Order: sequence, then C-alpha cells, then structure tokens
Amino acid sequence: MKFLTLALAAAAAVTANGTVLTPDNFEAETSGKTIFVKFYAPWCGHCKKLKPDWDKLMDAFDGHKTALIADVDCTAEGKPLCEANGVQGFPTLKWGDPASLEAYEGARSYDALKKFSDENLKPICSPSNIDLCDADKKAEIAKFTAMSDKDLDAAIEAQEKKITDAETLFKDEVKNLQKTYEGLKEAQDKTIAEVKSSGLGLMKAVKTQKAKGSDEL
Repeated sequence: MKFLTLALAAAAAVTANGTVLTPDNFEAETSGKTIFVKFYAPWCGHCKKLKPDWDKLMDAFDGHKTALIADVDCTAEGKPLCEANGVQGFPTLKWGDPASLEAYEGARSYDALKKFSDENLKPICSPSNIDLCDADKKAEIAKFTAMSDKDLDAAIEAQEKKITDAETLFKDEVKNLQKTYEGLKEAQDKTIAEVKSSGLGLMKAVKTQKAKGSDEL
C-alpha cells in the first residue's frame, strides 16, 4: 500500500511540462539525485519568460537516473518548499543536494542552463549511490539503515523540529525588533515635535536677529 501511495504521488507530480515538486512528493522524486529547481509564481513575468527554455531543459533530462530538473509553485502546494529554501523573489533557481540547495547565479538561456546542468548535475552520495560516499557517510548510512522505521521517523522528526523551532524563534524575534523599532521611532518623533513646539524655531530666529543687529553696529 505504501509503495502504491508513493507511485501515485510520483505520477501526479509529473505534468505535461515535467516534474512539479511538493512536500508530499519531494523525498520520492529527489532521492539519490542532484536536482535543479525553479521556484516560481504563475503570475510572475520573468517566470513566464523563462518557462520555454526551462521546459525544454526538463524535457532534455526527462527520465535521467541521477539528475532532476523540476518546478516548485510557490503559490500552491509547493509553498512550504519555497519557505524552507529561503525563496524571496521569482523565479529563483537552486541546484545541488536536495537537502542543501545552492543558488544558481548564471545566465538563463537554454544553452547556458543545459551546459551548467551537464557539468554539475552529477551523482551524489546517497543510499542508492553508496559507492560515491566517503567512509564517514557510509558509516552514517549504515547506522540509519540499522534503525527501525519507528526510530528513524522519530530521529527525522526531532531534527526537523529543530529547524521549525529556529524558524519560529527568528520570526518571533523579528516581530519583537519591529515593535522595538516602532516604539523608538514614536519616541523620537514625539521628542522632535515637543522640541520644535517649545520655542526652538523662535530661539533660532532671535539668535539670527541678534547676529544681524551686531553686524549692523
């Protein structure tokens, strides 16, 4: 039943234009692969401009055993993936190990994207490519493989909770900083208004008049 569920999820993720990643299919689609992902919003003009070349790139790597070119719709089911990868503008291109994507800063023509993909989307260390792992990674894979499904799920949940907690703390502290900023700005504006209304302008005008009178003498 679990296999059937994963198979259905994978099938649903593949559209006429290639693979669309969501939190539900991310692990199944990216496992053992080096990936190149376009994070986009359907309304984005630059995304629409890139789409023909990106779709062509997805077609070129369709069915590849160790590389995946994919889309993530940041306005739909893929939104959590966009947030997890720090996407702030569209389109954002990222590539590499699915667990640690890097920003792509190169040209966005088909030729440039294809050349980059050919040169960089190489097989990486993973349970399905263990021959590419160093001794430390092989030991980690062996340790995780020996764990029961229950223990492995618990370990994954614990690590993901650390990320969630860190993100929550960051957002909360940013809110606190915003409140502090607003309070300081209000105090500043109030002080400036009080000083200006207390006669500062007249003081300066009198000083100017006095200086003018001294010059005339």
